[in-house]
Amino acid sequence: METLNPQATIHRLTQRLKMRHLVLLLRIQQHGSLTRVADFMATSQPAVTKALAELEAMFGAPLFDRSSRGMTPTALGRVALKRAEAMLHDLDHLARDMQAVASGHHAHLNVGVTPFLSGSILGSAVRNAVSDPLEPLMLTLHEGSSEYLLQRLRDHSLDVAICRASAAVDIEGLAFEVLLHQQPRLLASRRLAAQLARRQLSWPALRDLQWILGTEGTSVRQQVSNIFLQEGITPPLPVVESDSTMIVGDILVANENAISIMPSDIAAELVRIAGVAIVPYTFYWTLPPIALYTRLEDPQREAGTRFAQALRKAFPGGHQREAGHGR
Repeated sequence: METLNPQATIHRLTQRLKMRHLVLLLRIQQHGSLTRVADFMATSQPAVTKALAELEAMFGAPLFDRSSRGMTPTALGRVALKRAEAMLHDLDHLARDMQAVASGHHAHLNVGVTPFLSGSILGSAVRNAVSDPLEPLMLTLHEGSSEYLLQRLRDHSLDVAICRASAAVDIEGLAFEVLLHQQPRLLASRRLAAQLARRQLSWPALRDLQWILGTEGTSVRQQVSNIFLQEGITPPLPVVESDSTMIVGDILVANENAISIMPSDIAAELVRIAGVAIVPYTFYWTLPPIALYTRLEDPQREAGTRFAQALRKAFPGGHQREAGHGR
């Protein structure tokens, strides 16, 4: 690829780049063929070919390699695709901000949340954010695994993410603030919990119970596997996988041979709401902490700052938090 003149490229892009070009980039990546893109966009292949040629002329270099197997992005194309996706998400955020302001709110935020977070804590944070008497926010909450949420934070689908902080999480380009440390608790039906409390805990015996765990890759699931491996026992295969804490609680109540491990704050809620019981056992490890993630590359949005303040008030432990970032 020939050396690009940055100033000339900037001038071409600012003068000629349109949103339809960004959409075209993503459609080519999605379908891998100009013919399929034309069919999807209900236009002709020559029109799509011409639009791509215009786009590559603006960048001064090819954005896709063509082969019999389809079209794959070049190194420059991958950069352009990443920015195109972020710009289109930002445009969607702008439209939602406009709707929020028109309805009397300060702004709209897309917030990613791990499912293993106390509903009372999240509910308190949301109440603080949407009930601010001066500048109330509108929120859209998205639930998912830490990996999924941070990926969506990077592509600008999300404004902030509340999820796990651990060595396994890629934090490149992100800032984070630790909000909560969670202790694990062993959960079962009241009857089974009472039986287990009357005898010394035996991991070989526990393995034969019906385990209800989060989906593969979640922190609790990994820790359960580690416990059994440290005892020289093959980890159990869960009979049910679910990231819904309420579903886990309901299954435990209905099945007197089922058992699970949950964060302590979630466990306390399920005891109160679902009627499960905590087995009296102390784990000598903690789960990766819950943290608030934002993008380093973005200027600090006032709405994001206000939500972070509402979030800090909802979490136990005051305002002093551990912060860090990935470069």
